[in-house]
Amino acid sequence: MNLFKRVLTAAILLTITVGCSPQAPPRTPTYPVTGQVYVDGQPAADLAVFFTSDNGVDKDHPTFSTANTDAEGRFTVSTYETGDGIPEGTYAVTFLWGQMNLMTMSYGGPDKLDGRYSKPETSTFKVTVKKGQPADMGKLSLTTK
Repeated sequence: MNLFKRVLTAAILLTITVGCSPQAPPRTPTYPVTGQVYVDGQPAADLAVFFTSDNGVDKDHPTFSTANTDAEGRFTVSTYETGDGIPEGTYAVTFLWGQMNLMTMSYGGPDKLDGRYSKPETSTFKVTVKKGQPADMGKLSLTTK
């Protein structure tokens, strides 16, 4: 009988704990966005790509969408998890070409593009993401001069 009471108590506590645990915040649906970045005619590895909504930050469900290029300059945008895409809307695309600091595991440092592509309000790179339609931005060409 003592074992039965302990099992029953554990089951009740587990039910209460699971029932009261916080739920994950709601997610805005995302859609894949890919592209490839070239700088001075060469694929740009380890370049950060940022996406800023033309409508500003969604106050109900704020998101932050970014990507980093691979050795061939290719990227896939992430919002909630790696490669999941970006919410529907139109975005200004900006770039920072820094480096990974292995000691602090942070990305930054001097921008090899001298801030030329870092302001959403002056960016000439845009992408429109529509429900159910993956977006490939193709080859994006930047310069260091």
